[in-house]
Amino acid sequence: MKWRSLEESAPQAEARSLSEVYAERKQLIAKYVPAETQAIHLRVMDELKQSEAASRALQPGSNVQPFELLKQDGKPIRSAELLQQRPLVICFIRGRWCPFCVGQMEAMNAIVPELQELRASLVAISPQTVHQSYLMADQHKLRFPLLSDAGNEIAKQFGLVYRVPDYQQEIYKRVFVNLPFVNGDDKWGLPIPATYILGRDHEIVYARVNPDFTERPEPAEIVQFLTDLSE
Repeated sequence: MKWRSLEESAPQAEARSLSEVYAERKQLIAKYVPAETQAIHLRVMDELKQSEAASRALQPGSNVQPFELLKQDGKPIRSAELLQQRPLVICFIRGRWCPFCVGQMEAMNAIVPELQELRASLVAISPQTVHQSYLMADQHKLRFPLLSDAGNEIAKQFGLVYRVPDYQQEIYKRVFVNLPFVNGDDKWGLPIPATYILGRDHEIVYARVNPDFTERPEPAEIVQFLTDLSE
């Protein structure tokens, strides 16, 4: 199945909300993905919601340690530099193979000019390799850094990491989602999708964490929060 980018979608696609983009993708999944496969993904989401993984994610008021990761061009970038006198928006995503991550990244890409006006920085963090991040940024013409979090070390600090259960690994293998290749290790670890905003001293001022990978905050919500923060 080929997932259309926002540019490939119907006219005026840029005016669509992220939830509308996701609704379209959910319809395609319901139509083309076997029911038993859908049931397995739902089972994982339900188990995550009921597990400690859903409750250990950092929330507003917590502080995180400064970090340094590699961008899609292989160059290092430091959170302290991005945070100089400005908020930092962080999207934790699973990888370029996930259609909902792609949809979120394209939607966030559309608000980059607004974020610049608000003097905010934006990055996405995933466990995929630098090369995979380069391919994702190039394919979807992303105008912000994609950071490679080898071994999910930074995602662990945010309390987001879980191991893909064996029964779901078999599904991924059948549809050629080769996580050991994409992530460069055999741990089968993924972050729960999350969006954070950091303020001064690396304090979390906004957090949206959801084990349901088909739900993400609207970019407009991020813009409004940053607007209110600047007033």
